[in-house]
Amino acid sequence: MSKHNNILIVMADQLTAKALGCYGNHEVQSPNIDKLANEGIIFEAAYSSSPLCTPARYAFVTGQNISRFGGYDNASYLPSTIPTFGHYLRLMGYKTSVSGKMHFVGSDQLHGFETRLTTDVYPADFGWIPDWTKPDERIDLWYHNMSSVKQAGVAAITNQLCYDEEVGNASVRAIYDHARSEDERPLFLLTSFIHPHDPYAARKKYWDLYENTQISLPNVSREEADKNDPHQKRLEKAIDLDAVEISSQDIINARRAYYANVSYVDDWLGKIKEALIDCELDQNTTIIFTSDHGDMLGEYGLWYKMSFREWSSRIPLIIHNPNRLVHRIVPQTVSQVDILPTLIDIAHDSNGTPKPDPIDPLDGRSLLPLCKGDSSGDPNICYSEYLAEGAKSPMLMIRKGYLKYICCSDDPEQLFNLESDQDERINCIDDTQYTTEIETFRMLAKTHWNSDELKGKIIADQIRRRRVHEALRIGKYESWDYQPYRDASNEFTRSHLDLTKFDISSRFPRPKPFSPKKK
Repeated sequence: MSKHNNILIVMADQLTAKALGCYGNHEVQSPNIDKLANEGIIFEAAYSSSPLCTPARYAFVTGQNISRFGGYDNASYLPSTIPTFGHYLRLMGYKTSVSGKMHFVGSDQLHGFETRLTTDVYPADFGWIPDWTKPDERIDLWYHNMSSVKQAGVAAITNQLCYDEEVGNASVRAIYDHARSEDERPLFLLTSFIHPHDPYAARKKYWDLYENTQISLPNVSREEADKNDPHQKRLEKAIDLDAVEISSQDIINARRAYYANVSYVDDWLGKIKEALIDCELDQNTTIIFTSDHGDMLGEYGLWYKMSFREWSSRIPLIIHNPNRLVHRIVPQTVSQVDILPTLIDIAHDSNGTPKPDPIDPLDGRSLLPLCKGDSSGDPNICYSEYLAEGAKSPMLMIRKGYLKYICCSDDPEQLFNLESDQDERINCIDDTQYTTEIETFRMLAKTHWNSDELKGKIIADQIRRRRVHEALRIGKYESWDYQPYRDASNEFTRSHLDLTKFDISSRFPRPKPFSPKKK
């Protein structure tokens, strides 16, 4: 077993920071996550680099903004030449493994990871491509609709429960396998669950946790149509909001099921931590807990993600290693592109491994100085891009300090003061007291990208992928979905293996030496 410091990332899907006890939600039961936060570093203002599954995950693993390499939507291809933290950590001597959802699109389903323990829960092909040439058309085949809300409640089993059981068990097994392995390299393991992502269906065990909990309705109700901004209206159409009547009880049921599934993920975190303790790895493993994006959960009448509103774009980020890092709350604004440089610094700081030079320019900065209480020189800024369904031109969010600025060539600008207006009710874009700040934001946005040029690239890329997908569906279909490899001939007890040696090597802790007397 390696004596080096290991790294474990546990990632939830569609988990808003606003649905965790450690971020102030007193209705949700998340004891394991809260304990991690109370012992570790909790980032109060962490954001998704793009509030949609695949783009967020691409930014997360590459340390680059999605507009840099074409990671626009849930059917965007990640080229194999784009380095991920899987590549960097392998260069630093880590054994890299991933269990669970990554939503990689294309034939490369590893992207630098040495092993992948499960298939993905979502398709690896080009089937989910938005069409910006027809921005007013809904794609009924795969766009969200309101069935998740109307059908919220208890389920003994679902597609997603089947998946996460496999993800969690494979992760626990990977920890045990590492402990009893003769591989001296430190372990990097990314465990990525699909919950609490909709549909809002939860096991009775977790649903019942909230039997006596008063579930709050949204802080902000849906505005009248003439008061809504254009992106809000597009999202209402994208999720087919007006196809059904949503009652207060529907909202409460959906929120209760969502909270129940947060507790389900929390339970898995507890099981994974128990495996680390069993294997005596808890003292030399850095744990990072995070999510890809949040969920609106009925705020402003919206559900799911795709919005720069706090419920959709703000994510949990907790870094835990009490032996190396003292508990603190970090108020600075950070985002997913900061994870890769942080991992490199953690690996260097804990194991003394030389840091590799960046293969590509990185858009994030290491958060390790903030973890150690050093905020000097920190920019306290993050960018988030949205380039998928529900938009028709590039959308950009910049948060600097307590101000959040949103711009899009098709929509009016927005500016929110999150210190005085946490629910983002008041658009301050015309408030003269912010004139200087607004000019700064406009300059930053102009420097960040050429919106018109990027829109042309996105539409051309959508058309190209759509035509390729059309061709690949004709005749014999060759799936890109990952097929986990398993060699049963070398598992458990086999006649070509030395039974005693195999039993000993597969056990942790190792038993005392066995020396029978020879007659």
